[in-house]
Amino acid sequence: MKRIIRIYFFLTVIGLVELTAQQDPHYTQYMFNTMSVNPAYAGSRGHAVITALGRAQWVGFNGAPDTQNLSFDTPLGYSGLGLGINLLNDKIGPSDEFYFDANGSYSIETGHQGNLSFGLRLGGRILNIDWSKGQVDENEPIFANNISGRFLPTVGAGVYYHEPKWYVGLSVPNFLKSEHYDGNLQSLQTTAVERMHFYFIGGYVFDLTESIKLKPATLLKAVAGAPVSLDISATVMFNEKFRTGIAWRWDDSISVLLGFQVSDSFLIGYAYDLTTTNYNVTNSGTHEVMIRYDIFKELKYRSPRFF
Repeated sequence: MKRIIRIYFFLTVIGLVELTAQQDPHYTQYMFNTMSVNPAYAGSRGHAVITALGRAQWVGFNGAPDTQNLSFDTPLGYSGLGLGINLLNDKIGPSDEFYFDANGSYSIETGHQGNLSFGLRLGGRILNIDWSKGQVDENEPIFANNISGRFLPTVGAGVYYHEPKWYVGLSVPNFLKSEHYDGNLQSLQTTAVERMHFYFIGGYVFDLTESIKLKPATLLKAVAGAPVSLDISATVMFNEKFRTGIAWRWDDSISVLLGFQVSDSFLIGYAYDLTTTNYNVTNSGTHEVMIRYDIFKELKYRSPRFF
């Protein structure tokens, strides 16, 4: 029993796994990084978009998560088809995982200027774990062998509906169940198991005045074997240039969001998370930087969108 407790404590503290389920990376600026959780978003902005995001979580805490995400998506002419590529590198303690996914979508125009999109994701992940990067009990069988280049396939799907003022979406980024670590201990057979994640997203844009817009948004994530994750945010855009807002993650953190529309095409965003759990005594918060570049096909000015 003491041995099991030591293993559980180590894996939980470094954030690599929960005993029964592996969690996907999450973002505070999820409202600008929608394709990472829903493949049906690909091409929905009507032009090509490049988005890059970097997240340094729990700064000052040794082995804390460190995530970089790069994505590109574009509609394919006027066919209703969209294509997106998503690349992600996620480091947590001794674990280093690289994601590469191709996202395809098909959109149908509905009434009220709405579009209903169906998406499919195909890709995979490459997992590496080097136990020497942490302080572990070398006598424990679970730490006897490193993991190098383990491939984990990805098959996911989603549905996304949006109108000029609001959107909703439901997705499962990966249907496949796979074990990140094939432990020999029967009591740890469920360690680091990849399970299905269910995501619900939604948002609405209110025109407070001609120059001020308010957008509340939410992201709900559920996965078997882990607590439900709920994100709620409210962002205000001034004169289609400046953005500021606050966010709250249930039983985890509160956040401040800032953004600046440098040009019609270029957006810079920043978020700072302050942990509300006991981790706040050992770290100085989480920093997240996002840049997005819209490649417009039309030369005419297009008002910046909130989603």
